[in-house]
Amino acid sequence: MPTTHPNPHAIAGMITRLNDPHYSRWAAQLRATGGCRQPIQMRGHVLHVDRATGRLLHNYTTTGEPDGVLRMPCKTRRASRCPACAEVYRADTYQLIRAGLAGGKGVPASVTAHPCLFVTLTAPSFGVVHTRREKNGKVQPCHARRDAATCPHGRVMSCTARHGADESCLGEPLCPDCYDYTGSVLFNALAPQLWKYVTDALRRRVAKSAGLTLRELREHLMLSFAKVAEYQRRGVVHFHAVIRLDGPDGPTSPPPSWATAEMLADAVRHAAHAVTATIPAIDDEPARVLRWGRQLDIRQITMDGELSDQAVAGYIAKYATKAAECVGTLDRRINPLDDLQAFNLRDHLRRLIAECLRLGALDELADLRLAQWAHMLGFRGHFSTRSRHYSTTMGSIRDERRDFARTEEITTGRLPLFDEGTVLVIASWEYAGKGFSVGDALLAAALTGKPLPPPPVLGGGA
Repeated sequence: MPTTHPNPHAIAGMITRLNDPHYSRWAAQLRATGGCRQPIQMRGHVLHVDRATGRLLHNYTTTGEPDGVLRMPCKTRRASRCPACAEVYRADTYQLIRAGLAGGKGVPASVTAHPCLFVTLTAPSFGVVHTRREKNGKVQPCHARRDAATCPHGRVMSCTARHGADESCLGEPLCPDCYDYTGSVLFNALAPQLWKYVTDALRRRVAKSAGLTLRELREHLMLSFAKVAEYQRRGVVHFHAVIRLDGPDGPTSPPPSWATAEMLADAVRHAAHAVTATIPAIDDEPARVLRWGRQLDIRQITMDGELSDQAVAGYIAKYATKAAECVGTLDRRINPLDDLQAFNLRDHLRRLIAECLRLGALDELADLRLAQWAHMLGFRGHFSTRSRHYSTTMGSIRDERRDFARTEEITTGRLPLFDEGTVLVIASWEYAGKGFSVGDALLAAALTGKPLPPPPVLGGGA
């Protein structure tokens, strides 16, 4: 149920909008955005002119629109900011991933015969944290130790509790003073670099296994992938990836017979354990060699069974709309002058953010931009990426949607049917704002059944 808004100003604004003679058009704009929480407001016009005669065929202007603007969806991928637009992004990602597994969107169905693995690369340990584990459907004790040691800070490194799935302590260190916050932040910052090293090492390993050089490998085989990052409760990222072997022309050509799933799995294991990223010694911090964690999951994707193309595509698409806020941190950038104690954060996350700000002030680490990405706990890479020839592109999927919407407008008579080769389109747009007024937000929540968030706090409070 939508939440009520106690602000009399918001209620008055809602009543004013309901009595507006352009209310029906405003509601139509709301529906056209798909229920976007923070629509972009644009002001301008579009002219369709006959190239041969100069005759004006069609004219659209926002002058007659409610408030003189056209509202468009924000198209964010983050579910915490706009669930409606994030759902569109999730669906697009699902189609992109599945096309690379089962065909479609320009990818032939024969791609299902190519060796393909679902790989999960995890982060190493930076300290013992509270966790929930199950065995045969039964929840196990967190960290039960018969002869548990006492850390230098006087805490017994043991926990016999069987934690619930939603307990706030999950991901929290047993001893925060022993936890390596510096290592955690630096790993997040270098995770994209480690992933690049993995893809490079994969190609080298496959070439070596086949007795080829890297240059020769390109004539026989191509490595394609799509990956997404996911935050663990302890505040570090790990990667889920679909890795596929294709022929030299990509998914349209079969790989050689010697390129098997077993060879690819061996290459993944080698690459995950071999690649490292080094941070030189700075100030009082020693040099660090960062690598992936020991937990490595490699499974073959099948067209039926538990790990099907649909299951993998759905899993990756789900995490494409999330970021660090899913573990309890903020979904906006943090000003170094902000008072972190004023934010409603777990102490563990507050310490990670503080460490980002501390390390971000060091000149030797300026390239990592840790202060700018403190709200992401140091991670600054793209959440979902793919290789060039994995499948279709997000742009192509959006073009299909735009063409469908244009066809629908022509079919329903909202837009005249023109011969595009003979029509000149002249458009002029300018940005006019973003989001709703408090009254419109209250009304939009009532119409969509989805309460809209209050405006973000840009100062130090939350």
